[in-house]
Amino acid sequence: MIDLSNLKPAAGSVKNRKRIGRGQGSGRGGTSTRGHKGAQSRSGYSRTRGFEGGQMPLQRVVPKYGFNNINRVEYKAINLATLQTLADEKQITDIDLAALVSVGLVSKRAKVKILANGAVTTALTVKAHAFSQAARTAIEAAGGKTELIQSKNAQSTIDA
Repeated sequence: MIDLSNLKPAAGSVKNRKRIGRGQGSGRGGTSTRGHKGAQSRSGYSRTRGFEGGQMPLQRVVPKYGFNNINRVEYKAINLATLQTLADEKQITDIDLAALVSVGLVSKRAKVKILANGAVTTALTVKAHAFSQAARTAIEAAGGKTELIQSKNAQSTIDA
C-alpha cells in the first residue's frame, strides 16, 4: 500500500548535482571543470552577445545597407473600399478610431491613414490621423467630411 511514509521518486529520475571546487577527491578538483587558462577559466567572465570564439561574428559579416529613420511615423492604411463595406454592414456614418478598433481593423494605439483605393457612395464623417489627397476629395465628393486626429505626441505649431 502506498502512503506518504513510503513515497519515493522513480528510479533514475533524481540525480545528484555536480559539486564543483570541492577538492581532488571529488573528481573535479584542480580546474573545477573550467579547463586551463583562457577567459572562461577566470572569475567574472561573461561572454558578449554574438561572440563566436574569435571567428568574425555574423552581425559583422552580413552586409548592411539602407537607412532607418528614427522619426518615421508608421500608419495603418485603410482603403475607401473598406470604409464603404464597414458603412454598409454596420450602418455606421461616423467612422473614427474607436469604430475601427471595435471592428478589429486597427489596434487602439495605431495611427490610421485613409487611402483612395476603392470608392465611397455614402456620406461619411471620417476621423483619422492622415488622409491621402485623393481619399479626402473622394469622401467630400460623396457628401462626407474628413477630420484630422491630433496625435498625443505631435508638436503644436503656433506662430507668434
